[in-house]
Amino acid sequence: MSALPPMEGFRPYGTPRRNRESVELLFEEFEAIRLADYENLTQEEAAKRMNISRPTFTRLYDKARKAVARAFVENKTISIRGGHYEFEEHRHRCRRCQQDYSSDTPAGYCENCRPKK
Repeated sequence: MSALPPMEGFRPYGTPRRNRESVELLFEEFEAIRLADYENLTQEEAAKRMNISRPTFTRLYDKARKAVARAFVENKTISIRGGHYEFEEHRHRCRRCQQDYSSDTPAGYCENCRPKK
C-alpha cells in the first residue's frame, strides 16, 4: 500500500445510525478496488503493485466488491480498517487534520498540528 485510505469508511443517507449495521473492508481490499477500478490496472499489474500473487489479488478484489455491494444493497455502513499490509516507511494518520505522515514512532499529530511546547 502506498498510503492509508483518506477516510475511515462511508455511511448511507436516510436511515438512523442506531439501526445500521456495518460491513468491514480491510485496507488491502480497499487497495485492490483502488488499483483495479480507480487506477484501471489489470489484475496482474495490481497484484505486482501489491506484491502478492494474481490469484490472491483476485480473491481480495472479489471479497471487496461483494462487501461494497452488500453495504449498498442492505443499507450498511462500510468501515475501512485492519488487515495485513506493509508500507515502505512507517505511516500514521494525524488525529487533528487526518493527513498521513511518516515517522519512526506514532506521535499522534503531524508536524503541522503537533502542539507547540
